[in-house]
Amino acid sequence: MDPLPSLSARLRAAVDRGRLLDTATKLIAVPSRTGAAGAAADRLAQLLAADGFAVERHAAGHAAAPAVAVRLASGASGRTLQFDGHLDTVHLPFVPPAVEGDRLTGSGASDMKGGTAAAVEALRVLRDTGALAGGAVLLTAHDLHEAPWGFGQQLDRLIADGLHGDAVLIPEYLNHCLPVVGRGNAVWKLRLARAGPPVHEVLRPRDQCDVIAAGADVIGSLKKLDARLARKADPQAGPESCFVGQVHSGEIYNQFPQECRIEGTMRWLPGTSRDKMQVALRKAVDRAMAGHVLGIVHLDFQLIRGAFRLDPKAPIVTAFQKAYKAIQGKRLKLGAKPFVDDGNSFWALGQVPAITHGPTAGGPHTTNEWVSIDDMVRVAHLYALTAALYCQPAKRKPSLALQAGKEILS
Repeated sequence: MDPLPSLSARLRAAVDRGRLLDTATKLIAVPSRTGAAGAAADRLAQLLAADGFAVERHAAGHAAAPAVAVRLASGASGRTLQFDGHLDTVHLPFVPPAVEGDRLTGSGASDMKGGTAAAVEALRVLRDTGALAGGAVLLTAHDLHEAPWGFGQQLDRLIADGLHGDAVLIPEYLNHCLPVVGRGNAVWKLRLARAGPPVHEVLRPRDQCDVIAAGADVIGSLKKLDARLARKADPQAGPESCFVGQVHSGEIYNQFPQECRIEGTMRWLPGTSRDKMQVALRKAVDRAMAGHVLGIVHLDFQLIRGAFRLDPKAPIVTAFQKAYKAIQGKRLKLGAKPFVDDGNSFWALGQVPAITHGPTAGGPHTTNEWVSIDDMVRVAHLYALTAALYCQPAKRKPSLALQAGKEILS
């Protein structure tokens, strides 16, 4: 392998900014709301096939948008590094792609078609330069990422089916730190309902439960649960929590409402199971409802992703930091992941170490998404260099006979 400065320069020279921008633009141009990203997956498959890659398609339980997979093998032994991106976007009005200075805008520009395009360019660079001395790179892209329309089911199936690397890079819009810990996340919804229709307050049946009063007691109980959970905290990721974000009841100020709906989230640290959090939530609701008689008490608990941990001494971290320093002149500081992403699933389901690092971007989950074109170039360079360092053949240990010979000579 070339000396690191020479290798880095060779890979950077091979990154084609125009080709990368064209790929990102073509991906953004295809509307791909979560659950309906099939056309975007087809577009990516077409782009990769036109580049000469052998494209695989995997339904993974979602035949409407089969996942895309491409492998670049070196022909020598070594690790497999995966580049993984999601192609779906949140359910907002579609915004077509446009270039504004260094920014590429449009639906999915930041979350995360810009990052996925950078990963595709990294794959091309490795192919064009022949810099992959060992192992292989696996590129995957899929649907069903964005909640509440998807909960990672397609990726979960791919991981369960064994379609994953020894480590993975995920180009989400986070690059101010190297996240080594992150909280799991679930969304919960509670519905409290009494018998009978909504009525004017002066006509309310005196023997029926007040759903707003019941809801208030539930909120108080959940606030106490949140305080107990907060006793367990990580200095980087923060505390475990039970958060109340929405309360809905009644249609007008003087109506005796029929139901009360409360919604929020739960977040937890590695070492705590989602089942433990769900049980704690159920108990807090049951305690609050002990003094109320309602016809319906329905609690829904939907897992988004589990908690996340990354060993700072893992080989992928070593390779990534070495590549990052070669490009940026310093190592990236360790930190926490503020959101949940597919790296959580790789860690929880396959024990696959995952690094989240993507191009500088803004406006995720809005109609004003943008991604820095220059930083897409940087990420493509970084991914290619990380792969070249991580996938190279492992050095063989000298045989016992050779070791003995060295001891004699010494």
